[in-house]
Amino acid sequence: MELKLEAELIEITKQAGDAILAVYSSDFEVKNKADESPLTQADLAAHEIIAAGLARVTPDIPVISEESEPPSYDERKTWGQYWLVDPLDGTKEFVNRNGEFTVNIALIQSGQPIWGIVGVPVQERIFIGDVESHKATLIDANGVREIRGREMSRDTDELVVVASRSHGGERLETYLDELATRVKSLSRTPVGSSLKLCVLASGEADCYPRLGPTSEWDIGAAHAVLRAAGGDVYQTNQDALTYNAKESFLNPEFVAVADSSFDWWGLLPDIPPMDGA
Repeated sequence: MELKLEAELIEITKQAGDAILAVYSSDFEVKNKADESPLTQADLAAHEIIAAGLARVTPDIPVISEESEPPSYDERKTWGQYWLVDPLDGTKEFVNRNGEFTVNIALIQSGQPIWGIVGVPVQERIFIGDVESHKATLIDANGVREIRGREMSRDTDELVVVASRSHGGERLETYLDELATRVKSLSRTPVGSSLKLCVLASGEADCYPRLGPTSEWDIGAAHAVLRAAGGDVYQTNQDALTYNAKESFLNPEFVAVADSSFDWWGLLPDIPPMDGA
């Protein structure tokens, strides 16, 4: 991506983060959307900033945002590329005031994220992934540095698994119990929002099994960061996770890994069946 455009996207992400923090420090109201997920004024304020910013810097690239009405699949399936936006991922983390919420902007091309930016307003961190250049970057108080997912091998002493702060359940516990029998040591790192994928990209964990629903905008930007850092996200049938391939924006269950060169399928257990399956 051109440096000028990347700089503008960083600024848009910072502005959206500032708008979120302004609400975060206030006595904000929480509403529920049709699917019972929480919605705050911060979600809407960040959406407006990002939508306006993208329309200004890339007027010819369409945008799909969690907080706007998407076009029909008949229309969007013809797109060569588009922006995929979650203005505030981790609204539950926002409401609980634990700081683990993010601003997410991804560029999707041919069903895959090729560039993404994830802003973490409370932590003043920004993750950027440029898949085509194989470069993942973290911007924080210490400056700018490249990040890379850590290498995995059968001899790894400890497998670090990322878990959700808000989602889990018996199937995940069964899965992790079985996985623990296949490695020397297993530890869990609870993280909220799309930060889970960024933790993999920055070399702080090894895998993230997601046994439950997510939407494409929840992970698109962080997926780009992870891909640029040497990792990837796979469906549980071992196929790559794809975007804009169906009417629904819901993802299948998946496993995200920090090192895509490792034979994960020789290590990972089978996914436990759903109740009644």
